[in-house]
Amino acid sequence: MPSRRTSRRRPPNIVLLGIDSLRRDHMSCYGYDRLTTPHIDQFAREGTLFEQTFSAHIPTTSAYASMLTGRDVIGTQVVALRHQGPLREEVPTLPEILKEAGYNTTCVGFSGNPSSRGFDNYITFPGWGSYEEGRSPKAQNLNDVAIPELERLSKKRDPFFLFLRHMDPHAPYLPPHPYERAFYHGNELDPENKSMEPVLNFAPFRDFFATWMPPGITDKDYVIAQYDGAIAYMDAAIRTIFMTLEARGLAENTIVVINGDHGETLYEHECWFDHHGMYEPTLTVPLIIRYPGKMPAGKRVGGFNQHKDLVPTLLELAELQHDDLTFDGRSLMPMVRGEVASHESEFYITECTWMRKHGWRTPQWKLIIALEPDFHFKPEVELYNLVEDPGENTNLAESEPGVVEFLKGRMDAWIAKREAETGLPNPIHHQGDWHGKEGIGAFTSSQQAYDTLHIGNVNQAVKLQAEERK
Repeated sequence: MPSRRTSRRRPPNIVLLGIDSLRRDHMSCYGYDRLTTPHIDQFAREGTLFEQTFSAHIPTTSAYASMLTGRDVIGTQVVALRHQGPLREEVPTLPEILKEAGYNTTCVGFSGNPSSRGFDNYITFPGWGSYEEGRSPKAQNLNDVAIPELERLSKKRDPFFLFLRHMDPHAPYLPPHPYERAFYHGNELDPENKSMEPVLNFAPFRDFFATWMPPGITDKDYVIAQYDGAIAYMDAAIRTIFMTLEARGLAENTIVVINGDHGETLYEHECWFDHHGMYEPTLTVPLIIRYPGKMPAGKRVGGFNQHKDLVPTLLELAELQHDDLTFDGRSLMPMVRGEVASHESEFYITECTWMRKHGWRTPQWKLIIALEPDFHFKPEVELYNLVEDPGENTNLAESEPGVVEFLKGRMDAWIAKREAETGLPNPIHHQGDWHGKEGIGAFTSSQQAYDTLHIGNVNQAVKLQAEERK
């Protein structure tokens, strides 16, 4: 497993900012019409921005498993938020690889999760909130513990790897003032506005929404503005991280990465203000890498890539030999240098949080197949033409059975190939009690799923996250 240095010079530090629930199309550097990320925009001008990065395995636990190991879902065997058991012992994580190369490693905000194995130090911070508690300074809470740790690590002789898991803009969306009104000027309690009625009538989530949305909320645009405000607030807080690196003289020899674990559906597809389902807002994430002199400044790379490509990319950038390690992903540096146009443009996708589904995405088509009935009462098979219908509003499964059959064949062949290569099963078929309801087994109807699944309040939501996972 050891990675070795290829030269005598001090290897670069690595700071990885994993930003939870950040969809790239709500960032101004990715073309959003609201100026949500001015500081990240400047960061992107100093580094390389990847335009087509995907989170193939939704949500947090499975996404970070790929991001921190360089493996796909077959390789990690982690497919569900509430993953049963640890990450496979024989799969080294990035902090373990870097520790063998002499790095000090610290993880902020992601302790207790099977995908966060291998750090020297774990630091927590208050990353949730409620309407009753008031505006929630989650990003500043992270800075309050991350900046002192960054200062401590900077004084060490050896290089460091610092992983920061940001909880803005993850729900609850409660950005502090003035970000609450930065993108909204209206009456969020207007009785004539009915846009929040379907949201608040959705029984599985309405109690959770009630703990952080204003009582009497009627306007969905206010909630979306809170999400955008949380992004802008996080962006401002991240600037402090950048400034600390500069003040400590670390910026020139530090690889800094901004990556999202998954996106977020806001008002699309009835997956309100959450990150379940495999629609584009959840699959698409940002990836920006800055490393002066090694990553081109101001470059935008259009080729397809996934979380599994990050670890081999970082090891190449850090000039760490890893001949004895195998990854399912590939370094993005040939793409950056223009030697290849793209990595896989069609790939396997999974979701196993509030629904258990898998599918196949190509540049033109997306196939989604339900392995159990879901609580949104959606059809078993969904097919979307992403070129003609980028919003995925028209299901073509019945009118295009040949396309469904072709894509399913491609998906099944890839699964069979990966199972043969690894000797491991596809975990989407073997993650018992994925929904957290012990002994129920697979749902037999959408009504059963609707009546059974319930996120409850904020405290219950916290328990669903990694720190309470066994």
